[in-house]
Amino acid sequence: MIETLVVLVLGLVLVAAAAVVGPRVGVAAPVLLVGLGVLGSLLPFFSDFELDPEWILMGILPPLLYSAAVSMPAMHFRREFAAIGGLSVFLVVATSVALGLFFMLVIPGLGFAWGVALGAIISPTDAVATSIIKRTPVSKRVVAILEGESLLNDATALVLLRTAIVAAAASFSFWGAVGTFAYSVVVAVAIGAVVGWLNLVVRARASDPTVNTVISFTVPFLAAIPAELLEASGLVAAVVAGIVTGIRAPRVLSARNRLSDSQNWRTVELVLEGAIFLLMGLQITSIIADVEAAHAGVRAAIPVALGAWLLTVLVRAGYVAPLLVLLRSRGRRVRELQPRLETIQRQLADPDGESGVRDAFARRGRPMSENDASRFTRRVTQGLADIRYFLAAPLGWREGTVVVWAGMRGAITLAAAQTLPEETPQRSVLILVAFIVAAVSLLVQGSTVGPLVGALAAKDDRADASEREAEDRHQVLELMRESAQAVPKPERPADLPRDQIFRQEKAYRLAVLAEQREALLDARDNGTYDADVLADELAGLDATQIALELRGRSLE
Repeated sequence: MIETLVVLVLGLVLVAAAAVVGPRVGVAAPVLLVGLGVLGSLLPFFSDFELDPEWILMGILPPLLYSAAVSMPAMHFRREFAAIGGLSVFLVVATSVALGLFFMLVIPGLGFAWGVALGAIISPTDAVATSIIKRTPVSKRVVAILEGESLLNDATALVLLRTAIVAAAASFSFWGAVGTFAYSVVVAVAIGAVVGWLNLVVRARASDPTVNTVISFTVPFLAAIPAELLEASGLVAAVVAGIVTGIRAPRVLSARNRLSDSQNWRTVELVLEGAIFLLMGLQITSIIADVEAAHAGVRAAIPVALGAWLLTVLVRAGYVAPLLVLLRSRGRRVRELQPRLETIQRQLADPDGESGVRDAFARRGRPMSENDASRFTRRVTQGLADIRYFLAAPLGWREGTVVVWAGMRGAITLAAAQTLPEETPQRSVLILVAFIVAAVSLLVQGSTVGPLVGALAAKDDRADASEREAEDRHQVLELMRESAQAVPKPERPADLPRDQIFRQEKAYRLAVLAEQREALLDARDNGTYDADVLADELAGLDATQIALELRGRSLE
């Protein structure tokens, strides 16, 4: 018992130390932790260390993916969904098939089905590993694409893995695989949406921030476990629950609950992200021992793994290149729509113009009610915001290079490999190959993606991005000022007692904060301003409200 506690405490210390030391020495914390884990595996205490892969797939990944989905701007996810969907489905399938052919050729007696199974294990990028890119000054569009891809591609990979295992034992049905994938995603989305909604309904009634946060810790598991029991994707269910929570929480939960959530979930992320990479490194000794026990060659696995890693990069580059062409073509098409939408927006802003728009719809047999007009106005606003978003940060070869190189593998690759059935041909070798691919991906790509971003980023691009952010911040502050002015100031009689003056002023300031928050959330939903700028200002409003409520409690 004492030994286990010492190991846990030491693990927490290493996670904290890596988070502090890594940036100072220019090494990403996940890379540092994998190295420390490998060194730790050489100690006698960890010589036969093995971890049930379900602890990774169902114990660690659901809360990490849920937390990432909560904090990811939903508007960016919607805007980049075409790219995210392609990378999450088509690229995973293409990579799995290419790797399946490669493994069939270089590993004697493996067969195509088992090769595809190993390819499906290696093909998805890791959400935790992709967090490395968020610490670099890369385009926010690139971050949104990579983060969205890593949140969703696990479902495709795991369905492919199951299908390949079944095909190895029986026969393969293309439409059966498509149906399985569709069922896995649809059921997961439904469960995640329901759990995300119910979670907010319950937590809105829990005023204690501590209780509220404890309930939030259960949400990813409440979404993932039922989905897995129904043979759907538990990880997708956790992601959807996180997206629903991230969209609705600022309108439903109190400021204190949101602040408590933010602080505690950041701690959970730090601990779990660190743990997942430490555990990955600690397993190398037992993996090699299994290979030697099976009388397979460790040295022979290294060139196979290096070839597989190189192939994943090449296939990814081959997919991203035409994807960028399609995205740039879409950018040119939406540019042509901009003048027309701007004209419609000006008409809707003018009462006479709005009447003209309504008359135009009525002549087409589609009369507009007040709600219809409001929805149409919002769609026009969103459409213009989307166009400005795409035109402000077009994706060129620099961004494409980062998207290719930042597609790192991580702990989920090793965990998925360890779920291979015992009768898998050369199972221990396949697990070792998966580990080497993930380790090389982290060490090589994870260590160089930061310098690569710095080398590719043009000074003009950085200056333009800073200028756009400053302009957005100025406009957001102006929006907050106008919102504050919309709240009427209370009348204050000369003989009003001091305690009533305080209560009146407090109520007024809280009303101003509520009006400002509503305006910022509407702007967030419309995508009008930079998501990070809005998030900063919303956090500032929460801090101001909490300070006001605490001050009021002490004086009342």
